[in-house]
Amino acid sequence: MIAVLMGGNSAEREVSLNSGEAVYNALKNQGVDCFKFDWHGNNLDTLWVQNFDKAFIVLHGRGGEDGYIQQQLEQRNIKYTGSGATTSEQCMNKATTKNIWRQHNLPLSPSVLSKVGQKIPDIDFPLPWAVKPILEGSSVGISKVKTIEGLNKALELAWEYDEIALIEQWVEGSEYTVSILKGEALPVIQIKTNQGFYDYASKYLANDTQYLCPCGLSDDNEQLLKEIAMRAFTLMGAETWGRVDFILDKENLPYLLEINTVPGMTSHSLVPMAVKARGMSFDELVMEILND
Repeated sequence: MIAVLMGGNSAEREVSLNSGEAVYNALKNQGVDCFKFDWHGNNLDTLWVQNFDKAFIVLHGRGGEDGYIQQQLEQRNIKYTGSGATTSEQCMNKATTKNIWRQHNLPLSPSVLSKVGQKIPDIDFPLPWAVKPILEGSSVGISKVKTIEGLNKALELAWEYDEIALIEQWVEGSEYTVSILKGEALPVIQIKTNQGFYDYASKYLANDTQYLCPCGLSDDNEQLLKEIAMRAFTLMGAETWGRVDFILDKENLPYLLEINTVPGMTSHSLVPMAVKARGMSFDELVMEILND
């Protein structure tokens, strides 16, 4: 029996419910004995009394992607999909991820951290800046800061989600993503949006966001992205599946943005698009993740 864990109480709850529904239907289509569990953040007791062998985690954001649910399952010796608790916690934290990647000379834009209630550190890289909470996904709480005067407002928004905000140099360019499945980097996808950047609305609400696969890069540039993505994924200790996001500047130089250990599994989602380009169906993807 498989428990499909979905919902949660993060800012990405609605996306997780959609992802969970899609995964549940895929499992059902293939005759897998499973049930849906909508976690609200305080009802895990009702999960533990149910008899199941493994959890398929499709909880996005806090609680599901930060190691909490993984830790709860490990304490009960219940198997689950995806990366382990410690890895999940590190990958969810943008500051920790950047530190690990920086130590291994992976390509990153310069950044500083700003904690609520403390003096804003000196910023020695040029505007514009991206300001984002360090523990949110789906571009929640992100602002583009074009003037010094706009920084406080951006920090206040980020601090609504977390007490630490990441201020990094904004790289003007094109966004790309590399999905990873069982040790293989899948075809690269370019993301084109009319929103200015790939924000929450572009990801889940807009119908004019374009996903290009083939991505339009030269074979060499696409291969480079895949190699960096695999290295970034492996260095974090991530397992089974995930997604690594990039921005390429106007000279096609890549900069890592972040890693996702429980990416979206909706109709707008990128991992299903990448496996489709490789000739794999959504149902097959779900089984690959489940059986790893």
